[in-house]
Amino acid sequence: MNDTRLPELSPGDRNAVRALYRRALEGWNLRDGSAFAGPFAADGEVIGFDGTRHSGRSVMAAELGRIFTDHATPEYVAKVRRVRALGPGVAQLDAVAGLVPDDAEDPDPALNAVQTVIAVNAGAGWRIALLQNTPARYDLRPDLAQALTAELRGLTGQGPGPE
Repeated sequence: MNDTRLPELSPGDRNAVRALYRRALEGWNLRDGSAFAGPFAADGEVIGFDGTRHSGRSVMAAELGRIFTDHATPEYVAKVRRVRALGPGVAQLDAVAGLVPDDAEDPDPALNAVQTVIAVNAGAGWRIALLQNTPARYDLRPDLAQALTAELRGLTGQGPGPE
């Protein structure tokens, strides 16, 4: 059996992918649809916590702008777990994230998520192709849910993308 290893990302590429993720979450925290969508490729996609898919940077900016206007959205705190290459010019970022409601100091455990970003660099710099949110409920492992909440609580006040 042939064990094919994935290529390594350079430190600069790894940092660029982390920065894209941080910029998207900062845009969310600013409640600015255009700032959130800015790091995405023109045909990028985001799949929200509720499963809603927004395809295309302009659609994403408009829809999130509408959401930010009509709803109070909590702020993100997040921690990048890993950034790895999937192939030439393709990277995957894995993170955990929590949302801190305006009237709270800590993330709401019901809103904890595992996030995956697929980023691409087709020669013009890194862009987000996909950001996928998955609720981190850990149905049969309440210990994991509690540990994640405690970890995210420790990030409160540090911004959306500590390493």
